[in-house]
Amino acid sequence: MKIIKITTDNEVSVHELPEGNYSEQNEVLADLIGPKCRLCEHVMPNRLYKELGGPNKVGNIKGNCVSMLIDEDGLHHDLDVNYVGSFLYETDKHGNPIVGDILIVGEVWTGDGIDFCGMSEQQFNLLYPKLEELTKKVREM
Repeated sequence: MKIIKITTDNEVSVHELPEGNYSEQNEVLADLIGPKCRLCEHVMPNRLYKELGGPNKVGNIKGNCVSMLIDEDGLHHDLDVNYVGSFLYETDKHGNPIVGDILIVGEVWTGDGIDFCGMSEQQFNLLYPKLEELTKKVREM
């Protein structure tokens, strides 16, 4: 299943959800966010749902809900602002920027809680073109 990475340079790339146990997956996800990232922060940015149409209700179908992962300590790592992530997070309303690269991932409710997963094909096909368009607009600014 696919996840989407958006860099601080406004580049969009598609990756497969890493295989392995929970710890191994989290390590790969953190590495995708950036070499300094050791702890991923789970963010549910309003504009991902309100403007791009991503679903935010976690269910038992893999990837039907989406969210954003960022570097928990990004502000301490002196990372560049991620303008797409900041837009999705509504930084213009509250002033707290998203820094570093971001991942858009799927979620699923399991018997043990919420796990990250790849996006369903339907969600990927909905969000990927909109995120590409958004990053293009940001590059043109």
